[in-house]
Amino acid sequence: MGGNLYWVFVALAAIGAMLIVLGGKKQEGAADWPQSVQWGYLALVIGGFGFLSNYMSFTAVMLVFVLITGVVWALDKWLLAKKRAASGAEAGHFVDYSRGFFPVILVVFVLRAFLVEPFQIPSSSMRPGLVVGDFILVNKFAYGIRVPVLNNVLIPVGQVQHGDVVVFNYPPNPKINYIKRVIGLPGDTVEYRNKRLTVNGKPLTDVQDGTYDYLEKELGLQQITADQFRESQNGKQYKVLNNAGTPVVALSQVQDFPYRDNCRYDDDGFVCKVPQGNYFMMGDNRDNSSDGRYWGFVKDDLMVGKAFMIWMNFGNLSRIGSKIQ
Repeated sequence: MGGNLYWVFVALAAIGAMLIVLGGKKQEGAADWPQSVQWGYLALVIGGFGFLSNYMSFTAVMLVFVLITGVVWALDKWLLAKKRAASGAEAGHFVDYSRGFFPVILVVFVLRAFLVEPFQIPSSSMRPGLVVGDFILVNKFAYGIRVPVLNNVLIPVGQVQHGDVVVFNYPPNPKINYIKRVIGLPGDTVEYRNKRLTVNGKPLTDVQDGTYDYLEKELGLQQITADQFRESQNGKQYKVLNNAGTPVVALSQVQDFPYRDNCRYDDDGFVCKVPQGNYFMMGDNRDNSSDGRYWGFVKDDLMVGKAFMIWMNFGNLSRIGSKIQ
């Protein structure tokens, strides 16, 4: 998170706390608390969420809010409410708002942690299938029901397959989410030379399918024309892009990563042996993708889920509902 935005959230939380403290009391017979108190809680929640997001994942932040509001809700239901009934007192604003926030936050947390989560495509690395501006849905239980935050598989459901398009936590910085295609499973040997992929000694089928033009905003609105191929893996068929004359791998960009010794690089390409418990990912836009050839393997506990549908693209409504191949 940018430094300026971080302090905006800190300021919001501080202003919210002040509004709550100085906001006054509920008028006798009034249904709601003073507007200053209402705005104070809204600012506190937004500011607190943004502040905590600087230190932990979205799921972890949601869990913190669920635990805080849930504890207050439970204490009120089984203890505080009975005491108020005996004394005739009303619930304070902290208890009142915690009770209101808890079911909403709990539903959102359960949906995002266990069922489905939305993401936005930020780059051209998965063209032509996914473009900048696509909002996609990710199946969170496709590869097993996982323990929130720890992300270990609690209940096995399905296995990662060759050719799946997946969202995962970026290994060098797990707070960032990436989306790529699964090329190698644990134990596989992946080789990429002369713009051709080979997995366990078997070349993937690829057939030239014309060209593909797009405007690359990251390069200052540069018009790109790439060669398009239909590639097949594990019964899945999808399109990939290559740029003639671009190196198979930019050796200067290869980082030091865990199991780096499992890979060999040269001017013609690379070969990697995927370690157990890890996967090898690549973008479909092969010459415009920061992927496994540069930062290594993805551990299973970094997996978020399987991308399956485009649910919105404000710049191209015809993409709504498209299945992700």
